[in-house]
Amino acid sequence: MKGDRVEIVIDAGGSTRTYDIEATRAGRRVDVTHGRGIVEVSETTRGGTPVRTARFMSGRVLALVEHPAPRRALDDDAEVTQLRHSA
Repeated sequence: MKGDRVEIVIDAGGSTRTYDIEATRAGRRVDVTHGRGIVEVSETTRGGTPVRTARFMSGRVLALVEHPAPRRALDDDAEVTQLRHSA
């Protein structure tokens, strides 16, 4: 969804570097895959075509944080009822 973002912090040999991959248009999403020592973050279209891809060695990745876009409340979302604490 537009606004979804993944933040990647890597070890750059004595310092850290931060990269952001964001879904920049409506209908696009950010996918994260990992395997065989590689972490891949890509922005893809509805059809699954990658638009941008970033690859990192998994040994260098310090943090990978997913930031979902804020979603609006739906009509059928239930109200939260506070629980009473018993004495």
